[in-house]
Amino acid sequence: MIKSIGILLISAAMLWIEVPPLLEKKHKKELLVFSILLVIGVGLSITLFGFDKPIPNPFDFLTFIFKPLNDVISLLLK
Repeated sequence: MIKSIGILLISAAMLWIEVPPLLEKKHKKELLVFSILLVIGVGLSITLFGFDKPIPNPFDFLTFIFKPLNDVISLLLK
């Protein structure tokens, strides 16, 4: 729980530093991208460090999808 609060405090500090200049310069798209990436990063960080849950590897999902396809192609080429 303490780790989660720490992550949220650090992300709040990042918002406090980065958002005002973006608003002054009227960089709406950059602010949107920054916000989305910050939310994703904070969510993954809290999941990994705060709740001690493992984050799945994207490569495992790709292997799950393409392994049967690879097997079929290798059988057809033999």
